[in-house]
Amino acid sequence: MLLAIPSVDFIGLAATGTGKTAAFGIPLLEKIDAHARHVQGVILCPTRELALQVSGQIALLGKYKGVKVLPIYGGAGYGEQFEGLKRGAQIVVGTPGRMIDHIDRKSLNLKDTKVVVLDEADEMISMGFKEDLEKILCATPRQSSHIWLFSATMSGQVRRVADAYLKKPVMAQVNRTEMLSSTVEQIYYIVRESDKPEILCKLIELADNFYGLVFCQTKSLVMDLTQYLLEKGYKVDCLHGDKSQDERERTMRAFREKKISLLICTDVASRGLDVKDLTHVINYSIPRELELYVHRIGRTARSGKSGIAISLVAPATRALVNRLEYMTKTRLKEGKIPGRREVAGKKISRMLASFEGQKHFQRALDLLGPEWERATDNMPLGEVIGRFITMLAPEVFDDRDKEKPLHPLHIAKSTHRHKKTGR
Repeated sequence: MLLAIPSVDFIGLAATGTGKTAAFGIPLLEKIDAHARHVQGVILCPTRELALQVSGQIALLGKYKGVKVLPIYGGAGYGEQFEGLKRGAQIVVGTPGRMIDHIDRKSLNLKDTKVVVLDEADEMISMGFKEDLEKILCATPRQSSHIWLFSATMSGQVRRVADAYLKKPVMAQVNRTEMLSSTVEQIYYIVRESDKPEILCKLIELADNFYGLVFCQTKSLVMDLTQYLLEKGYKVDCLHGDKSQDERERTMRAFREKKISLLICTDVASRGLDVKDLTHVINYSIPRELELYVHRIGRTARSGKSGIAISLVAPATRALVNRLEYMTKTRLKEGKIPGRREVAGKKISRMLASFEGQKHFQRALDLLGPEWERATDNMPLGEVIGRFITMLAPEVFDDRDKEKPLHPLHIAKSTHRHKKTGR
């Protein structure tokens, strides 16, 4: 995002993946006296994951300068945090709640702080940390310290915090069009709300080696969709605000190791996710704050690699697509909802690779009794294969599933006809 931040209060507006950590980390490290054993820099983050990610990156950047960086966050024991502060950490990275705990316990003293960084300030405020932020800012010496505020959006509440605590801040903003990778393909589908779970499954099935995130607006929707996909047999897990730290770490470890290929999450829970090589980002619905759209889809198509961003758009919110196009100065492609035959063909083609790779088929043949030979004796090879495919993937041939949803235009015509006939 930036090469350096001047010695003033600062506001940086940029989405994820634009180099914010290096932008504030490098100039912050330049201000740190590695020989002084007290806290000189504070970085506040909305989530534990982001705090751990940022602390790791800052520690790496400051490795040869000898700067000690300590992550402080809720859900972890106090012992190591107390010990780290006593040993003389120069930079503390943490969540607002746990920072307040240490300030109240007198284990964290900010009287010599030179810089306070508010990372993802919009998310911290939306999560209800506004009062905690203000308390931390009040605990720092404003005459001799600076505040660097970073945010993906500049909401009214973020603006009020900036106006109240920052002194004549310098502002820099990464243009939205510069935030978007040129290798991300943006597609939207017009989908009725009730059809979204089914359409989501079809899109996942059609993708080659799907590995991605699905964003939902609420925790309850995250949980419901995760349960739906689990019942369908997908390797899926979720992230939301009520998960414990141990649960979140287990989920992220499984996702990074690709034991699960699909992660359902809210915007808040997804902050600080350090995951590489995502093939897809799916907006189960367009975010309320359109700037978050850029933040979401910026998680794929990184480091020059390609990626696909998909949005499921309800007919009533079709106008949001035009607003996204205007905001991002890019064109979104309208996708055609895949039919049953297309999805079934993709599933069956994947079976072929598994079929050709079977090495222990002789063991199965040894277990077959004479009744199997009699049952298949006069059966053509194609029928044998077809029967086994329907056994392995019965959901592909479920006649209860509609080929495709009724087009809204057809619904309107049908309604009009019924009114005229009195039916």
